[in-house]
Amino acid sequence: MDTTAPKPRVLLVEDEASLRSTLKLNFELDGYDVTVASTGPDALERMRGARFDAVVMDVMLPEMDGFTVVETVRLDGNATPVLFLTARTAAADRVRGLKAGDDHLGKPFDLEELRLRLAKLVHRGQEYTPATVIEEYTFGNNHVDFRSFEARGQDGKVYKLGQRELMLLRLLVEREGEVVSREEILQKVWGYNVFPTTRTVDNFIVGFRKYFEPDPREPKYFHSVRGVGYRFTR
Repeated sequence: MDTTAPKPRVLLVEDEASLRSTLKLNFELDGYDVTVASTGPDALERMRGARFDAVVMDVMLPEMDGFTVVETVRLDGNATPVLFLTARTAAADRVRGLKAGDDHLGKPFDLEELRLRLAKLVHRGQEYTPATVIEEYTFGNNHVDFRSFEARGQDGKVYKLGQRELMLLRLLVEREGEVVSREEILQKVWGYNVFPTTRTVDNFIVGFRKYFEPDPREPKYFHSVRGVGYRFTR
């Protein structure tokens, strides 16, 4: 590794102290600048507060699991490459991990394999931005630019959207056709330590219908599922 260049920055998220210490030492010997976290909320704060070239993320974490952490920062527009470490090997878990992150490795794992996978992920992260975050989206006569926080609505007007509006819109768009519960929306868009009422989510949906629906009273895109949440269809 070029010693004159800045060290690649790696976030290591692992709640088991002995494993965290061992991995941190090995990553530092490989030339990385390593930041550590041991809980889900701590990892979320680290990823929102600094830029990393790659993240090694345990899945089973206290307070918030690793999948949820990464899915949440993806709604912020954070496309940092992520490698999940997981003992959960069911097909549904593997699929969820690959949708949210870029690579996964089952526990127990071979240390040398982890080091090689991380090196490739860091290199990839420095070469290009992973195509895991939607930057622009068109549906019907509507167009959303997630980078500029602007949307062109059904009436042709351009609206400035807030961060949480964009996070909610991105969540629904990325889960097109699926019902997303109000509880999941509150956790991922508002956060683990903020407790707005589900009425707050309803008000945001009312706003989306005003901007984007040909007839807000007969929604074409933003559908309510009584007692559960919302579904976006295009």
